[in-house]
This record gives sequence, structure tokens and C-alpha cells, in this order.
Amino acid sequence: MQKSGYFFYEAMHAVLGPARAASDAVGLFYRNPMNPISHTPYGRSISAACELFERTTRRYGKPAFDLPTTVVEGVTASVIERVVWQNTFCNLIHFDRNMPTGARPQSKLLIVAPMSGHFATLLRGTVEAFLPSHEVYITDWVDARLVPMSAGGFDLDDYIDYVKDMIRALGPDVHVLAVCQPSVPVAAAIARLEAEDDPCIPRSMILMGGPIDTRESPTEVNKLAQKRGIEWFKKHCIARVPFPHPGIMREVYPGYLQLSGFMAMNLDRHMTAHWDMFNHLVANDGDSAEKHRDFYDEYMAVMDLTAEFYLQTVDVVFVKHSLPKGEMMHRDQPVDLGAIRRCALMTVEGENDDISGVGQTKATHALCRNLPAEKHLYHLQKDVGHYGVFNGSRFRKHIAPAIVDFTAAQSAAAVQPIKRKLSAVR
Repeated sequence: MQKSGYFFYEAMHAVLGPARAASDAVGLFYRNPMNPISHTPYGRSISAACELFERTTRRYGKPAFDLPTTVVEGVTASVIERVVWQNTFCNLIHFDRNMPTGARPQSKLLIVAPMSGHFATLLRGTVEAFLPSHEVYITDWVDARLVPMSAGGFDLDDYIDYVKDMIRALGPDVHVLAVCQPSVPVAAAIARLEAEDDPCIPRSMILMGGPIDTRESPTEVNKLAQKRGIEWFKKHCIARVPFPHPGIMREVYPGYLQLSGFMAMNLDRHMTAHWDMFNHLVANDGDSAEKHRDFYDEYMAVMDLTAEFYLQTVDVVFVKHSLPKGEMMHRDQPVDLGAIRRCALMTVEGENDDISGVGQTKATHALCRNLPAEKHLYHLQKDVGHYGVFNGSRFRKHIAPAIVDFTAAQSAAAVQPIKRKLSAVR
């Protein structure tokens, strides 16, 4: 059924084109300050209705990070985005800061963004929080509908390979932070690096709201995967990219399906938010309306995932629970978190998380059974849901400072043996 759904979705956007153009023209007429009606409640109501129609039928493009500056040691520093590593399905972005003269060197932080339908810019607030304290890098995953079929496929094993390669490219003095979905492949990548005795073992990994063991406090998302099974997802969630996208005929999990699922989980909240925006526009409350625009410009911008990555992730993580059961494989090698002995572990969970329930990420600590106790840290943040784990006021006030302290401690601990060796030589 879903195989042709993407084509109907594209057709719907094409059909709505003239209506959107007419709505834009009417809205512009009623927003024009030279039009006296624009200053009346009636004029603002028509303008607000036109804007809401346009926004709810628009295809949202990939947002920008838009982080031109940060503050390092009390001094404003300019920030330039540079791609420092790339492969077919991912670009690694470095937020290169113009560091103040005399500033102390800072550790690298690799933020692995979710490949779950939204763009990496969903973590703009996460990046912004760590720019003053770290050399920040983030994975910018490529929309699968933009990748020609001739470029080949991309699955969970490829994802793990990408993470390993990026860690090696950045060197051993790096901390890896995974938000939600990448918690499993990041943990798997580091476990394989440890098993291979790779010299580029990260100083630490921070897993935030991730589905390490979805048998703990299962959410509606987890229950759906268990109830339906992988064959249902193959039948109902996979479509082929339609013309005119470069990835035409590639099998994907369309981003609009993921967005529809998230919207349906909290439909009343989203409807209320749009009604509130309408009222803000009518009341000429520009600040409140702008906050709504900023949030939904990000939330509504979605990307497609390759079918093989999506289905393998659903099967391994949500249906079979392969990692916590000790049954996960990467290529032909076992993924055993017991191999992790050097990379410190911090997990972060939100008390009200309805995507990754409390205990799912914490389960990592038991699986990393050979990691010394002093290299474990668990943080449960009160009064936050899934989004609040990596963004918002409580993230900035409580979670980010705890992560900064944790990474600083692990970097300092890694330097101590070197200092002792140098002292012995002298």
C-alpha cells in the first residue's frame, strides 16, 4: 500500500500549488500596512488564516544551524561551519571557532545526530550549549531521497562503520555524544573499536535518551514494534522515491511518515499550538508567533531514511533487542559492550520521556560490565520529556553543565598517566 503512497504525497503537493499561491496573494494583501483593513481584527484574521494554510501545506526545507558566534572564556568568538569528513550519506561538520588569544585548548566533542527523520539542525540548541567549552563536530546525515541509487545502499552496519571512521579521523582525544537513535550504533562502534584494540578509543561516550534496551519501561513506540513485527513495517512503511528527486526509485522510509507518527502522538497539543498562533497573529503578538514559527520550521522539516537502515534498526533494536541480549552482530563480528574497558560512560534520561522510557538508556551501564566504576555516571533529569533531554532551559541549566564536567574529568584523567610518565623520565 505504501509503495505508491509517496507518489500521491508528491501529487498532493503539486495539486495544492495553485491554492497556496492564491492564499499567499490574499495574505499579502491583508498584511500590507498600506491597506487600512490590515489594521483591523478582520484583516488580521484573514492574514492569519492564510499564513496557517500556507504553513500546514508547505514542504519545509533543511534549516540552517545559524550559529555565527559563541563566547569562549568571556570573549565573543566567530564560528564558521566546515565539512571536515564526508561520505555518501553523511557530512561531518566542524564548528570552527576563532579562539581568543591565550585561550586554553579544549577537547573535541563529536555529536552524533539522530537519523530518524529530522535534520541534524534539530540539535542546534545542543551544539550551541557546547560551543563555549568544546571543539564541536556534528554528523549531518544526507536525505536519502537526494542520493542516486547508483551510490549504493546504507544500513545499520554502514552507520556503525561511519561512526568508527569519524572517531578515527578525530583521534583519541574526543568525546562522543549520541542523542536518541544513534545510542545503539555509537555504543556498538565503540565496543568494536575496543575489541579491536584500536588506538583511537574515545575518552567518553554520552548516551542521551537512547533505546539501548526497549524492554525497560516500554513506550507506545516500543509496543508498536513488538505488536506489528518487521513484516508489517516492510509492507506499510517503505516507499520508492518519486520523480523529480535525485534518488528516484530508491526504497526509503519517508520522512513525512515519521512526522505524521510524531504529530499523531500529541495531536491535541499541535492543534492547540496552531490555534494559539492564530490568536497571537490576530492579537498582533509578533514575539509569540515568531517562537511558534521557529519551532515548527524545525519540527516540520524532515528527511527520508534508506529502507535497509530503517528496517534493520527496527528489527535489531525494537523487535529482537539484539544488543542487550548479547546477540547483535556488526558484519560478521559480535557486538559485546563488555569489551568497553577504557571509554567512560555517561547516560542521560528524562523523567517524562515518552519515546525512550526511563531505564532504557541506563541499561547500558550493566552491559558495560568491565568498565571501572569510576568511569560510570547516570543522570536522570526531572520534569523533562524526550525533547528536553537535549534542548530547552533544563538542558542548558542542568544537563549540559553535567556533561561538561564529566568530559573535563575524563580528559584530565587521561592526561594524568602521561604526566606521571614524564615525571618519571625527569
